[in-house]
Amino acid sequence: MSVFKVGDRVEGVDEAIKGVVRSVVADMVTIESEDGFLLQFPERELMAVPKYDKLRVTDYEVAKVKSEKRADRPKKVIAVKPKERNAPKMEVDLHIDQLVKSSKGMTNHEMVDLQLETAKRQLDFAIRKRIQKVVFIHGVGEGVLREELHYLFRRYQNLKYYDAEYRKYGTGATEVYIYQNS
Repeated sequence: MSVFKVGDRVEGVDEAIKGVVRSVVADMVTIESEDGFLLQFPERELMAVPKYDKLRVTDYEVAKVKSEKRADRPKKVIAVKPKERNAPKMEVDLHIDQLVKSSKGMTNHEMVDLQLETAKRQLDFAIRKRIQKVVFIHGVGEGVLREELHYLFRRYQNLKYYDAEYRKYGTGATEVYIYQNS
């Protein structure tokens, strides 16, 4: 009794051949290849190809499975250090258009002075209110304001300063960490 019957789809075990069974005599199976040739193989050199005609999956079922997989995935949680968790970050934008309605008629020196006064006032406010982190957004430009800010920060004993988070501010911001006296 043969495993295959006429009409079954088969593949070669060792050969890359596919076809449909046309006749079975003892243990020899004659198949018609996809190219239309009649070939004979021993039964042990062929394997049945399952029929996928009956298996149909709708787009709805695929979407449902995908959503279930997404639901099983754990949500990404960004770990915040305990120190940073309790430290609200203050941002001070020192761009001149944020400080005055119009800079028309102001010299470069007057603009930098106004920006530095604002920075000093905001830094003193942060120290009084015990805000640990302040980000001063100065922009990229020629670096004059940045250098003036760093000169201002060096006059304070209880703080350190460094470039702010690059992903958020690029190279146009400096973050100040203020040490809190106990």
